[in-house]
Amino acid sequence: MTPIMLELLVRSLRETILMTVASGVISLVAGLPLGLALVATARGGIAENLWINRGLGGVINGFRSVPFIILLVALIPLTRLIVGTALGTWAAIVPLAIAATPYYARIAEVSLREVDRGLIDAVRAMGGNSWTIIREVLVPEALPGIVAGFTVTLVTLIGASAMAGAIGAGGLGDLAIRYGYQRFETSVMIAVVAVLIVLVCGIQWLGDRLVARLDHR
Repeated sequence: MTPIMLELLVRSLRETILMTVASGVISLVAGLPLGLALVATARGGIAENLWINRGLGGVINGFRSVPFIILLVALIPLTRLIVGTALGTWAAIVPLAIAATPYYARIAEVSLREVDRGLIDAVRAMGGNSWTIIREVLVPEALPGIVAGFTVTLVTLIGASAMAGAIGAGGLGDLAIRYGYQRFETSVMIAVVAVLIVLVCGIQWLGDRLVARLDHR
């Protein structure tokens, strides 16, 4: 691989990491409250409201059912409104975050539902309100699952960011398409695949280590 291609590879890796981290943080900040809302408003939840639960669940399922490549194109007007352009790394963060948020919300919901009901009832019996239950029971007890789910979301975002490269979003996907596929440079394609494998394995390893430290069962 030439020095120029190596420089392009490093730059593309930085762009992929930026897209993944930025959209991942947004999905965590927005998705966790959605997951909490789904659990809290479910039947028997700490703030039961089936109308809100079904409406929120319907919206989340609607976004999750749209293939990412279609969502990527459909959100171009919104992306232009927010970022000012539909091309580039920053523009890709908008659809990536919107796609990842409902995905992570469902993962967080599953982890939160596994919290021991007896702990919730105990806090209620001591006079704890809904916010106390969320802060002292739900989130701390579900934290290993929340972190594990966030790790899976980051790995999924890496694959989605590569797909976003098909429409000029930059990153490793764009490099693989423009040089590895369109110019038939096999060495570039192999290098991109190798970097993606290392990146995914590294994130998964870090996530697993953090989960092991948080899980005291």
